[in-house]
Amino acid sequence: MKSWHLHRRIFLRGTGVTLALPLLESMAPAATAAQALPKRMCCVYFPFGVSLPPADHDEANWNWFPRGEGRDFGFTSTLESLEPLREHVTVLSGLSHPHGHKMGGHDTGDIFLTAAPFKGSRFGNSISIDQVAAATMGHATRLPSLTLSSDGGVGEPTRSTTLSFSDRGRPIPALANPAQIFSRLFGDDDDALEMRRRRLSSSASMLDLVLDHSRSLQRKLGKQDQEKLDEYLSSVRAVEQRVERSQRWLEIPKPEVDPGAVNLDASPKGPEEYIRAMYDLIFLAFQTDTMRLATYMLGQVAGATTVANSFPACIGLSGNWHGLAHGAGKKGGYAKLGRFDQFLAQQLSYFLNRLAETPEGDGSMLDRTLVLYGSSNSRTHNNHNYPLLLAGGKQLGFQHNQHLRFTEKTPLSNLFVTMLNAIDVPTAGFVDSTGEMTEVMS
Repeated sequence: MKSWHLHRRIFLRGTGVTLALPLLESMAPAATAAQALPKRMCCVYFPFGVSLPPADHDEANWNWFPRGEGRDFGFTSTLESLEPLREHVTVLSGLSHPHGHKMGGHDTGDIFLTAAPFKGSRFGNSISIDQVAAATMGHATRLPSLTLSSDGGVGEPTRSTTLSFSDRGRPIPALANPAQIFSRLFGDDDDALEMRRRRLSSSASMLDLVLDHSRSLQRKLGKQDQEKLDEYLSSVRAVEQRVERSQRWLEIPKPEVDPGAVNLDASPKGPEEYIRAMYDLIFLAFQTDTMRLATYMLGQVAGATTVANSFPACIGLSGNWHGLAHGAGKKGGYAKLGRFDQFLAQQLSYFLNRLAETPEGDGSMLDRTLVLYGSSNSRTHNNHNYPLLLAGGKQLGFQHNQHLRFTEKTPLSNLFVTMLNAIDVPTAGFVDSTGEMTEVMS
């Protein structure tokens, strides 16, 4: 057994390129190498549902769900790019969030990772599973989590452009520009570092003053105003935690990653290049252990007002994403939407292959990474039977190469509980869960 270990800050240099090494077993003492390997989770969402022609339809091969079930299943044309990865993939049908059944068909994206019941005019959400995990394991990495979307920002209530929500149910702004995301993850020159140091010091001082002043102010307020101030101070404390976190990591250099490893000029006008750039950024962040939790909203369900709505037209399909979804069922409509579903699955396959082909420990990065992919609609405006796919996590106890059918007695939150426990985030229950989903475990 080796007694030596490599320092985490070692790079491969040559021909003008500097690349950060992936997390290697020898970067930790040999006795603790297995424990040092990270566990990760990535959740990817797409809107508007999928193509679901009847089994006897002449376009039946464009149904998103596989033929057959259990281990005796076959991918249709839609998911055929996943065939080489079938040992790492489970397709799930019949699952949904019960709280979403009576919501508007364009509103359920907000609760895809929260399972929350939206009540009243305040549209109160709750915490998303990635942020539950970040509260437990986020301290181990430079960033607690990474929130991405094709549209960026937060959008509007029930039409959010982010999958991630804080412990107060507040939307966490998503990043959308590959160059800016790369800079956030890996950029920093010496001048910027010094400026950031001064800015963080100043921010910490101002936050101390705000919190100090609030203590005396709170005693003078009525109950309703105290609640409002409490809500405000919760946001201030969240900022304070981010400042403290940034200060701790300030003196630790970021991983050096070749900018050429990602197409930083990609834009939504070229969907294939853009989606792959976003997946590449998640992959590199995982590989360098910059963070272990990521969400990516491929598109949002507000229809014509979103960037991703134009993705189909950009790859030569007539109409927009919203129109394709509504057109399924008309002549040729299942095939048109199916081809776009296929396009999205091909990009997912690209990401999963990168993880599967990257060695880590005695397996691959995919073996220690859970990837949940799916939508909160089966067909547009139908909030039942979500199209869902779970990949990875073989070394976290998951078994694959199967198509599992469930009834609505099983809430999607059961899968969330299982995923969180597998990445060492102890979870007895999540919202409306009724237990763990043992069917996906070996």
